[in-house]
Amino acid sequence: MTKVKPFSATKMATRTAIILFLFTIGFTAVLAGVYLLTKPAIDASAVLKKMNTIGEVLPPGSYDNDLLNDTLTLPPTPALGLDESSTVYRARQGGRPAALVIEAVANDGYSGKIRLLVGARADGTLSGVRVTEHKETPGLGDYIDPAKDKNKAHPWIAQFDGKSLAKLAARDWKVKKDGGQFDSVAGATISPRAVIKAVHKALEYVDQHRDELYAKRGQP
Repeated sequence: MTKVKPFSATKMATRTAIILFLFTIGFTAVLAGVYLLTKPAIDASAVLKKMNTIGEVLPPGSYDNDLLNDTLTLPPTPALGLDESSTVYRARQGGRPAALVIEAVANDGYSGKIRLLVGARADGTLSGVRVTEHKETPGLGDYIDPAKDKNKAHPWIAQFDGKSLAKLAARDWKVKKDGGQFDSVAGATISPRAVIKAVHKALEYVDQHRDELYAKRGQP
């Protein structure tokens, strides 16, 4: 009777390694296939989300160009509170400058950085401001975010709409408690102070670099 020789430990280890390798290859192929199938939907969702956010500070009907393909990359810009590169979206109407949407950061929020998206029309007025990221205290300082603001009819952030350097003197870009023109909630003024200062500086930056920011090529 012929005896079947058992696998040696080395052969067993080799066989296991091959099986695991083939399984890994197959699993990776499946993941790659799923990614390729879902990538268009993911990309479309990201574009939609970005346009929705931009639409909150700049009405879609106020420009006729492809905003996502008319951008400028800024290097780290201290005047905007940014220590990393950022994107400027340039809106045009009939080829002429209509508005800029820029990123800014208030680095002196109560709980850290407050990231902002600021829309500034070509005439110098603000078309809108939105807080895109923050860690302010829930139920207290987070009213700077319209999604958290209890006053849905007239959210705090809407005070910036239509404001400009021409309409408000530098001393007016403060909460009323400090002698300025902006409302705030009693006991929660650190967050709005930070946002107001950052928006004011962003508007000054746009005013100082307007032509360069609208230029079709080159970096300011």
